[in-house]
Amino acid sequence: MGREADPEVPVNSSRGPIAGRIKRPTWRDPKLLVGLALIAFSVVAVATVVQSADITSPYYSARHTLTPGTVLTESDVILTHVRVGTGTYLSADADPPWGQVVTRVVGTGELIPASSLLDQAQFDARPVAVRTSLPLGEAITRGSIVDVWLTLDTEDGPESSPIAQGLVVEQVDRAGGAFSVANSETVYVVVPGDQVAAFLDAIASKGDISVVGLAGAGAS
Repeated sequence: MGREADPEVPVNSSRGPIAGRIKRPTWRDPKLLVGLALIAFSVVAVATVVQSADITSPYYSARHTLTPGTVLTESDVILTHVRVGTGTYLSADADPPWGQVVTRVVGTGELIPASSLLDQAQFDARPVAVRTSLPLGEAITRGSIVDVWLTLDTEDGPESSPIAQGLVVEQVDRAGGAFSVANSETVYVVVPGDQVAAFLDAIASKGDISVVGLAGAGAS
């Protein structure tokens, strides 16, 4: 016969059912509450980031190419809703800029820089008509950057020299009108106020005037 177990020897309690020793978490359990709080915080943070990414503000863009000397009107702009830093571009939430003068080229569809506008009294550049002696390049249009050259006949032959460089084209009148001079076209260029007198003297000289575009500097 086998040996009977001693009734006084305690049974090893570690062999008992594990499930009976695990307590179910309750709503008052600090760990559970902390976990729920972290989940809620993450959801709110993600929602805030997504919402802030969708926030845009109205700004003015150029409806067509704007050149120096353009007096800005409502017909020159379109509203564009974008998300950009404040103060850099012309905001539609600010006071209307109508009547201010554009000081540099702004291409079609581009946001208008706030720094590109001045009051009319502060802008002294003037558009000057230049009648060319040589055919004008097809790429030269409103907003193009050009140099104006004068060619004179001398005893040693023709001599060319620049009258002005880096001028902005405001307007181009192509040849073909009833009163146009053969082989001539008229280009209106914006000349800084302190250079207007010398520029007019130069183009009035008895010589050939050429308007030369800069490679890659056409209007947008």
